[in-house]
Amino acid sequence: MRLKISLASKNTNYKIPFNYNHILSAIIYRKIEDLDLASKLHSSMGFKHFTFSQLSIHHRMITKEGIISKDGKFEFYISSPNDYLIQSMVDGFIEDQNVIFKGNNLIVEQVELLKKPSFKHKMQMKTMSPIIVRIKREIKGKLKIWDMNPGELQFYTGLQKNLINKYTSFYNNYDGDEYVQIVPELKSVKRKRITINKNGTETHNRAYQMRFNINADPKLIEFAYDCGLGEKNSMGFGMIERLGSGIMVIK
Repeated sequence: MRLKISLASKNTNYKIPFNYNHILSAIIYRKIEDLDLASKLHSSMGFKHFTFSQLSIHHRMITKEGIISKDGKFEFYISSPNDYLIQSMVDGFIEDQNVIFKGNNLIVEQVELLKKPSFKHKMQMKTMSPIIVRIKREIKGKLKIWDMNPGELQFYTGLQKNLINKYTSFYNNYDGDEYVQIVPELKSVKRKRITINKNGTETHNRAYQMRFNINADPKLIEFAYDCGLGEKNSMGFGMIERLGSGIMVIK
C-alpha cells in the first residue's frame, strides 16, 4: 500500500534543508498509531519493510542554504507491503493533523491512499528516492563499508540478493524465479549524496537516482514497489514508481 502525505506551513517561502531524510523518518515513526509496532520497528536491526520518497515541491526555488517552498506546501510518499502498518499511519496522521518539521509546526492537508498499478515481468520504473547498495571491502587491512555505483556489477547482484532476502523475511519464503535484471537508462543516472543525522552522528551516503527497465517475477517487482530497492529503505532510500505515473519528486 502507498500513501501520499501533503503538508503545509502557515507561512510562504518555507525553507527546507537539503538533507531531510531523518526529519521525515521521525515524522513517520511519530504517526504510527500502534505504539508497540512503532517501538518494535524503531528498535529492530532487521528489515523494517517500508520506505518513503524524496519531497515533491511544486513551487520551489533552490538556494545555497536549502530549498524554498514558495507557497509553503510540499508532499511525500510512504509505501509498505504491511497493510496494517500503513493503516496505523493513516490513523495517526488523521487523528493529529499536525507534524513537527525541523522545529516548526506544519499542517497535514491531505492523506491519500493511492491505487496500486498492475505488475508484469518487464516494466519501466524510476526512483522516487535514490538507491543505495553497499558491500564490505578490505582497505589497508581493515573492512570498510563501500557504496557501490551502477557502473559496477555488484550493484545489481546486491539489489537482487537484497530484494530476495527482504521478500523472504516478510513472507517467510520465496519459491519463484530469482532472476532479477535491472538496466538503467544511463543518461538518467544521477549520484546524490545524502547526509543523515542520527543521535548527533552524521553518516554520508552515496546513492543513485535513475530511470530503469526491470525484468523479474511480477511478485518481486510488486514487492520492490511496496518496500523499496536496495538498502536503508526505512531511511528514505530506494522508493520506486512506474514510469509515466506523473509523480514528480526533487532530483
